[in-house]
Amino acid sequence: MRQEAARIAITCIVVALFPRPAAASDCGLIQDSDRRHMCYAIADSSSSQCGLISDSDLRHYCYARVDKSSSQCGLISASDLRHQCYAETGSSSGQCGLISDSDRRHLCYARADSSSSQCGLISDSDLRHFCYGVVDKSSGQCGLISAPDLRRQCTSESK
Repeated sequence: MRQEAARIAITCIVVALFPRPAAASDCGLIQDSDRRHMCYAIADSSSSQCGLISDSDLRHYCYARVDKSSSQCGLISASDLRHQCYAETGSSSGQCGLISDSDRRHLCYARADSSSSQCGLISDSDLRHFCYGVVDKSSGQCGLISAPDLRRQCTSESK
């Protein structure tokens, strides 16, 4: 009984001293487990969640984003995600022009350049609001996203 009480007390102290950032609270609501782990990794700036991602391309992308190192990008087989990875980790938008999907290309330019000028060119309204939300750090834009997982990811990344 005493050991159980001590364990609970220690757990309470750890949670009080090292709480998850407020942004991470939205991550737990994301239904897709790979996206949820990616959200936690980015919100916590900790690559430990990346190892839990089952999709290998997303796992390499996660490590690259969190570690801010392009060394994982070359391991990504999906070319659009690989180019996005290089652009976001190298802070160079040159790779964005190689992305075939125009909406993802504009999002890539916006994130790589930290400028929302490309967001208005995105035709998909959810992705456009996501772009404004994460680039301008405007959680108000996130509330306009109809897809629940994307809205939660946006809210987490906009903080």
